[in-house]
Amino acid sequence: MTLKSVPLASPLKVSKTFMPWNWAMAGVLLGTLGTLLMFAPAQWLAQAVALASQDRLQLQEARGTVWQGSAQVVLTGGTGSRDAQALPGRIAWTLRPFASADQMSLRSDCCMPTPMQLSISPSWDGGQLRVSDTPSTWPAALLTGLGAPWNTLQPEGDLAIVPQQLSLNFQNGRWLTQGRLQLTARDMASRLSPLKPIGSYQVDLSPAAAGAGAGAPVGAIDLKLSTVSGSLLLSGQGQWLGQRLRFQGEASAAPEHEAALNNLLNIIGRRQGARSLLSWG
Repeated sequence: MTLKSVPLASPLKVSKTFMPWNWAMAGVLLGTLGTLLMFAPAQWLAQAVALASQDRLQLQEARGTVWQGSAQVVLTGGTGSRDAQALPGRIAWTLRPFASADQMSLRSDCCMPTPMQLSISPSWDGGQLRVSDTPSTWPAALLTGLGAPWNTLQPEGDLAIVPQQLSLNFQNGRWLTQGRLQLTARDMASRLSPLKPIGSYQVDLSPAAAGAGAGAPVGAIDLKLSTVSGSLLLSGQGQWLGQRLRFQGEASAAPEHEAALNNLLNIIGRRQGARSLLSWG
């Protein structure tokens, strides 16, 4: 039996015939993907934020795109919680992932009129997130959306937040913090006391000093609470590591306002005479 050789020209001709169509199809797919990413709806970002925060932070009524949009911020107690509190007004964002600095900008008409700039510097073993020193002021009532104990306290007043050279560094699987964050709770009140306001307070957050006490864990954040003014006196200190907070403090009332603050003191801590002991973690 005689075998015939197959000419090599035929498959090459077929390949050349279909090659332009392959390139055309690839171009269409890449163009479609680029357009889809460019005009990705803001709702995609809202879904990502809800998933990452386990529904505690929600971006509702999202408008625009992932790269430039706005939404209403809502805090909740998490998946299945009935507690929810919306921020008055909307928060707007701009994302510039290919910029050399200030890849993200946040602005809120009610609480942060000067945009906050966020810069991300990725690296092989992690990355760094830097926050601009942009002050902001938020309604304390927003905390009631997080559930207990805030839904019981029903706080009123303003929360002024001032970052100072703040950056978050992710290296080798752990978070490290640099800089400081100062929170001032101004003219606070609660439905548990007829006295309004009950006082103003300051919380300072800073990286734990290496070797402090029995040895601060890597990435730990020191917390200090103090009273600025008012009839309810609060003080204490603690340490924040990951999602765990350890705090020890105490609360007491100015002598002339003990009766008006007695119910609040019973709720926020364990009574020991005229004081209420505060403990978490």
